[in-house]
Amino acid sequence: MTDMTPPKDYEELIRLIHERHDQMSKTYQRISVFLTQNPNEVAVQSVNAIADRCGIHASSFVRFAQALGYKGFKELQALFQRRLATAAPGFEARVKLLETELHTSGGRSELSFLSDLVVRDIASLQEMLNDIRQEDLVEAATLFQEAETVYLVGQMRSLPVVELMRYQLTMIGKRCILLDSAGGLSTYVARTMGPKDVLMAVSFRFYAKEVVSIVEEAGARGVGIVAISDSTLSPLAKSATVLFPVPEHDYTFSRSLAAPMCLAQALTVAVAARVQQNVEAPRIPTVTGT
Repeated sequence: MTDMTPPKDYEELIRLIHERHDQMSKTYQRISVFLTQNPNEVAVQSVNAIADRCGIHASSFVRFAQALGYKGFKELQALFQRRLATAAPGFEARVKLLETELHTSGGRSELSFLSDLVVRDIASLQEMLNDIRQEDLVEAATLFQEAETVYLVGQMRSLPVVELMRYQLTMIGKRCILLDSAGGLSTYVARTMGPKDVLMAVSFRFYAKEVVSIVEEAGARGVGIVAISDSTLSPLAKSATVLFPVPEHDYTFSRSLAAPMCLAQALTVAVAARVQQNVEAPRIPTVTGT
C-alpha cells in the first residue's frame, strides 16, 4: 500500500505509468502495457476478465492499482470509464454487437474464420480512427515531405507495412531505402542517415532487437523518426519524433495488420497530396499499360 495521491484523470494516470514503467516489475510492466493498449476494454470488462486475457492473477491488478495510490482496481478503472464516456461514445454497444456476430456466425468453418477476422478488424480500425491525432499525422507527413531520403525498417510481421510504404513513396517520387536485414547490413546502412533524412520504423511485440537498436541509435544522432508500434510503452517510443500507437488485439491465429497497413497508406496518401499539390485526388502513377 502507498500513501501517494493517485492520478485524478486518465491522462495523468498514463503519464505516471510512463514515468514508472522502467522501474516496475515484469508483471506490472505487462499490466501497464495492457492498460495503455486497451483502454476501452479496461473500461467495460471485469478485473477477472482482464486478468484472464493477460494471463495474470486478478490480485496483481488490485495490487498494481494500490501501488499507484488507489484503494483498489475499481477506483483505477473509473478513470477509464470516464474517458470512454467522452472519447468514444457507443464503443461498448459496438463491442457487444461484434461479439454477437461472432457467436452467431456458425461453427468453425472457412467462412467463420473470415467473419471473425473481419469483425475484429472493423473494431480495430474504428478504435484507431478515434485515437489517432490530426497533429501527429500532419507532423509525420511534413517529415516525409521534407526528407531527402526516407529510410524504412521493419522485420518479421512488420515487414509488409514498410514494403508497402517503400513502393508507394517511391512511386510518388520520394527517395527511399529499405533497411533489409538480408546480409546483416541494415545497421550499417542505417548509419548513413543524415540530419535531413527520416527513419520510418514499424515494430510490434515481441520487438525485433535490430529494429529497436537502429531506432535508438538514429534517435541519439538526432534523426527524425516516425514509428508505428503497439503501445506508448513500446521501446520505439522514447526515440520517436512521432509515435503512432496502434493497439493489437488477440487473435486465435495471429494479430492482424489491417490497422497498421491502413495507417501506413494514409500517411503515404497525405505525402502524395503535398508532393502532387492535389489534395482532392492524389494518385499513385500506374506502371502498366491500360
